[in-house]
Amino acid sequence: MIQKYEYKVIPAPAKGRKGPGIKGAEGRFAHGLETAINELALEGWEYLRADILPSEERQGLTSSQTVYRSMLVFRRPLELEGVDSPPPLPWDDHEAEELETAAETDEIEDNQDDTPDDDADDADGDDTPRPDLPPRD
Repeated sequence: MIQKYEYKVIPAPAKGRKGPGIKGAEGRFAHGLETAINELALEGWEYLRADILPSEERQGLTSSQTVYRSMLVFRRPLELEGVDSPPPLPWDDHEAEELETAAETDEIEDNQDDTPDDDADDADGDDTPRPDLPPRD
């Protein structure tokens, strides 16, 4: 059975967090990040990754600007009972139909290849369409 997950995305801490024995801005920032991750881990969330994503925000009355936000992504398994396999994805059925149609089309084309050609010029296997030209004098 394929495991399914639910996801949670939170803003990454912008400021560090003070703690006993932690010195410097880098240490405080790491401590703030660690605290955020551990708090969600207690709720069953697994840290997955950090992403920087664009966000369109209004600037004034008529313009907007793109601001990049740092986000933390977490996941945890969903508890599904009585489900043996996931339902097919919407495009799976469509692709199967396309393959069946393509196979039927190939069979039709194969049967058409068995009929004799009217043009003796196509004996070399070149099936490029040729325009009807008047005979030369």
